[in-house]
This record gives sequence, C-alpha cells and structure tokens, in this order.
Amino acid sequence: MTRQSHSVVETEAIAAELARELAGGECIALVGDLGAGKTQFARGIVMGLGGSARQVSSPTFVLLNVYDTPRMKVFHLDAYRVGGPEDFDAIGFCELLEQGGVVIVEWPERVADLLPARRIEVRIESTSRTRRNITIARLG
Repeated sequence: MTRQSHSVVETEAIAAELARELAGGECIALVGDLGAGKTQFARGIVMGLGGSARQVSSPTFVLLNVYDTPRMKVFHLDAYRVGGPEDFDAIGFCELLEQGGVVIVEWPERVADLLPARRIEVRIESTSRTRRNITIARLG
C-alpha cells in the first residue's frame, strides 16, 4: 500500500492509522533518507497508540527510546550511528522483540541480519520539499 503525504501532520496520521492495527510484537522497519520523516512516522505510531507526541524524539545519539502508551510499550531504535548488528545485539535488541510491544527501527538496513523476517517495512521517499510517498508492506 502506498500513500502520499503532503505534510508532517499527514505523515503522522498515516502512521496513527497503522498503529490502530497493531496487536503487539510487531517490528516496524523505517527506511528513508535523512529528513524523510522517519521520526515523524514513529511519532504518529505513538500517537495512534494513545501516547504523547511530545515524548517522541530521534534516538540517533542514545540508540533507544522507550515510550509508554495506554496500549503497549514502543521501543524506538536508530541504527544510523551503530557500528553494526553487534551494537544492537549488545543493547538487547532481540529481547525487545519478545516484550509484546512495538519495536520501531530507523535505518534498518544497517542491522538487516538481526531483523525478523516477519516485519512491517515502511519506505518513506521524499518527492519534493513537502511531499512523501509512504509505502507500507508486511513482510514474511
């Protein structure tokens, strides 16, 4: 499924719509260039689960942010600065997948060997300064 977004608000709304379908235990791989809107998409997931948008920030420097929502925990990871899959393994990535929450990974291609085959892949492609094509695919 591909949707077009014309603003941050629309990107968050598309993510919130996806969040309503989540049952827990999902891994969401967010693929896109710098500035594509990956963190905004993560914010929309948290909002769609009833959490506060204000608590969501990019985990680039801390690797992992955890957000409590009324429905489930959200584990938001960023692989942009990791040296490889072993860095993710060291922070307990595989254990996070077993917590019954939602695990969101930005820059998943950098830790591809650790990602579960069954996951939701979200590709965000910038087509202009304000437009994004957002493709959501369930893999595995």
